[in-house]
Amino acid sequence: MKTHLATALCLLLSLSACTAPTSGNDAAVATGAGAQKFMDNVNETLLKLGIEGSQAGWVSETHITDDTSALNARANQRLIDATARFSKESVKFDKLDLAPDLRRELNLLKVSLVMATPSDPKGGEELTKIAANLDAAYGKGKWCPDPKKPETCLDINKITDIMRESRDPKKLREVWEGWHTISPPMRKDYVRFVELSNKGAKELGFADTGAMWRAKYDMPPDEFTKELDRLWGQVRPLYLKLHAYVRMKLHEKYGDIVPVSGPLPAHLLGNIWAQDWTNIYPLVAPANADPGYNLTDILNRRRMAPVEMVKAGERFYTSIGFAPLPQTFWERSMFVKPRDREVVCHASAWDIDSVEDVRIKMCIQPTDEDFKTIHHELGHNFYQRAYKDLPVIFRDSANDGFHEAIGDTIALSVTPEYLAKIGLIDKAPDASRDIGLLLDKALEKIAFLPFGLLIDQWRWKVFSGEIKPEDYNKSWWDLRLKYQGVAPIAARGEEFFDPGAKYHVPGNVPYTRYFLAFILQFQFHRALSQAANCALPIHRCSIYESAEAGKKLNAMLSMGLSRPWPEALEKIAGTRQMDATAILDYFKPLDAWLDEQIKGKPVGW
Repeated sequence: MKTHLATALCLLLSLSACTAPTSGNDAAVATGAGAQKFMDNVNETLLKLGIEGSQAGWVSETHITDDTSALNARANQRLIDATARFSKESVKFDKLDLAPDLRRELNLLKVSLVMATPSDPKGGEELTKIAANLDAAYGKGKWCPDPKKPETCLDINKITDIMRESRDPKKLREVWEGWHTISPPMRKDYVRFVELSNKGAKELGFADTGAMWRAKYDMPPDEFTKELDRLWGQVRPLYLKLHAYVRMKLHEKYGDIVPVSGPLPAHLLGNIWAQDWTNIYPLVAPANADPGYNLTDILNRRRMAPVEMVKAGERFYTSIGFAPLPQTFWERSMFVKPRDREVVCHASAWDIDSVEDVRIKMCIQPTDEDFKTIHHELGHNFYQRAYKDLPVIFRDSANDGFHEAIGDTIALSVTPEYLAKIGLIDKAPDASRDIGLLLDKALEKIAFLPFGLLIDQWRWKVFSGEIKPEDYNKSWWDLRLKYQGVAPIAARGEEFFDPGAKYHVPGNVPYTRYFLAFILQFQFHRALSQAANCALPIHRCSIYESAEAGKKLNAMLSMGLSRPWPEALEKIAGTRQMDATAILDYFKPLDAWLDEQIKGKPVGW
């Protein structure tokens, strides 16, 4: 106990500068007993530091000041440093024959990092500094049409607004090209970042940083890459049809700037990265697209308070058998934007103590979008509660795609039928309204899939050395053309560094999780709808009030990260293989409709 306290105290003070005192009796030696003692210390220490980090993070985002931001940064750094040190220490147990659960804990610890610093202090310090600089460069990024007039400068929020609202192709091109000026200065640092992060990954036994990331998925890294290609192959035909239809409609709107055949112009899809096309829905909407009700209007007419919207979301989960949220959730969550201070309004779910102190943070408005977002965020909270009794390192989703997928799975159950059951609409509209709803969702879900795949395809090739620094930008656009069928309006040479204009690249945030989440949510939804004995088309199914669906869902959630994800998937879907055919089932009416719309038109690029 004394050793654990000394270790925790040392970690809290300065992990980079001190280590816990050890003796022949205290040191975690490379034996089975030593491995268990080491892992017990890891779980205890990371829990303490994790709670501290979560508390600091919560205060930082709900009461923004320089001081709260600094406290949050220091708490996060202590947790990161501890995880890094433990990960490297765990290598000494690699050759031992250990109990399966203990071996899994050690393996998960080793792959828990997204950036492994080299053991050389100078190299480690340089990598940490470069990573912070890249992140800050993006965060401070602005495009100034007139550098002499600071008031003209546009940050990513203003850029996003213009991309969403403007229909002027010249303005859109100007803004698109303007935002991409923030990233060329990152290029030199990114090259060095790759070198140093690969060095750290190799010290942990991985070929490179990309291989370290892929090792998280309970299969050999190369096999995982092939699995992603297989999933994309299943859904690509539907994407090609959506792409062809959108190209046809945008050609009608913009003329020859959008080719009759060939790739879509990257700046005309309503989003700076062309990853979500919902903002151009008014340009491509079918006739009679009105769903027959407007949930935002209904919520406003009823003056439904934010807390009432959250309670409606909670009732969804209790209706399928989950226990109500603890009283502390209602006391400590943030549902509305405070009047007396700055906060981060971006919706998020929090698990402060990895046990019962779950919360959501939102600035809730009475809108359709926020009503669905509440159901999504609560999905994270109920997942967190389901695995709270597992060892600390197992208190996470089966893989990083599962957590996001669960929230989105529940959001797919917010159907017209569900809204009718809870009394928000009188009755669900007939099927004639479905095409508009499905097209809108496809512009979000289907359009995203190739982008969700290619970000890490590019990075993995960069980390492995297959893509050389002198080809960074060319390779980026080669992949965007290959997967998305999207191209820039003019040539983009190596004087640019366009990958850096997407936060997750300079921020070093793995992206494959989002691709997996978009695949898994439909597979989960189909399986749970079947458990609920839903006889409607899958896009109309809701698992509301289905105890059987809730039982199946909880069986998977409660496994946390304790077993390989194929076993967790089998609990909910009856198969150990991810399957994108559920997407095809969901969008089947839209698929047939698209066939009619693009008949005789070119498909592909």
